[in-house]
Amino acid sequence: MSPNKRITVFTSNQPRHLTLIEKLAGIADEVYVVQGAKTLFQGRSPGVFRKSEILEDYFAHVRTAENKLFGGPRFSPANARMMVMRPADVNEVTLDQVDDALHSDFYVVFGAAWLKGPLVEFLVANRALNIHMGLSPWFRGSSCNFWALHDGRVDLVGATIHYLSSGLDNGSILFHALPAPDIVDPFELGMRAVRAAQDSLISAMDTGAIQTVDAVDQDSTEELRYSRGAEFTDEIASRFLKSPPSPEKIQAILETRDLAPLIRPFIA
Repeated sequence: MSPNKRITVFTSNQPRHLTLIEKLAGIADEVYVVQGAKTLFQGRSPGVFRKSEILEDYFAHVRTAENKLFGGPRFSPANARMMVMRPADVNEVTLDQVDDALHSDFYVVFGAAWLKGPLVEFLVANRALNIHMGLSPWFRGSSCNFWALHDGRVDLVGATIHYLSSGLDNGSILFHALPAPDIVDPFELGMRAVRAAQDSLISAMDTGAIQTVDAVDQDSTEELRYSRGAEFTDEIASRFLKSPPSPEKIQAILETRDLAPLIRPFIA
């Protein structure tokens, strides 16, 4: 398939987000990036989560796993046009101010702030694709793969590729993406889920398959947890760090997980 002319992505600035920008730039002539910039050192510097020794320890594990799979901070590709702002500012800019990014062939959302108002209305009308890090409808909200691990549902660590909606993580599903069974610690497992999500989406966009997939509405009665950022406390993080699932247990669970409830599961 010839390169898509233009892709717009609403995302953040961690290495996993930069990797998605790079992958999109590999299948597009131009990528327009509306980037919400957060601290690169969660737990150590003020940011989305408060600063504490426990969170510094927790996010040190996150960064180690992320750097292993996605590298470190770096510049974006030459064919990526960047508009950088604080995450919440994306709902304050006008459509005119981001107009250059609103004439694309595909729109992708990954790790951005909860989009609202005229912007989300435009994106929903233009069938924007959202990467939700968590398996909807079972886990929705914030840090879903952490909560899946916390709740003993290693089998439900993964990602959902769905059409963006005005609600949170509840748009019609195109497919689920999951990490392959392996002996791996829980932090790297979460990053492997990110990689599976990105690879599945890029493949579907590059081949054109994304345009032929029938989306499936979510069944909200299947929801197990709707998590919020405030629920991720020092106590929760400390308890998890003291007794995470072992790499061997993770492999055993993933080898026997039930894929039947999932929508077109992509396993990387």
